[in-house]
Amino acid sequence: MAKVSIIFWTQGGNTSAMADAVAKGVTESGNEANVVPVGADSAALVSDAKAFALGCPAMGDEVLEEDEMEPFVAGIEGSVSGKTILLFGSYGWGDGQWMRDWVARMQKAGATVLGGEGIICQEAPEADVLAKLEQAGKDLAALA
Repeated sequence: MAKVSIIFWTQGGNTSAMADAVAKGVTESGNEANVVPVGADSAALVSDAKAFALGCPAMGDEVLEEDEMEPFVAGIEGSVSGKTILLFGSYGWGDGQWMRDWVARMQKAGATVLGGEGIICQEAPEADVLAKLEQAGKDLAALA
């Protein structure tokens, strides 16, 4: 049984709900989901992982949250080469540029982004997005 880490930052709960949907897919595939808010010890959760998920909503001028998520992503950027990452998050306005930038950043660092793009939604995730996230959780677990 693989253990898949799903590390996220949330402000209003939308990205947390998305993380839970990924976890549901992981557990439905017979694997263990480790859903945790980003923190000081989060890098250890992905250091030896072949595959994991990261979630963050768009903040400010369509960027990652700057106090916790951005430093975490910067800290693991040098060690993601060869790994598969599912990226997800919600936004309130804009067109998803933060996610396109995040995908490009992880790909430039040598990671494979699951599905070639992040999974995003405006505001709270609806049933179709939750189903997509659950499937992504299953796909990610198969690679872990």
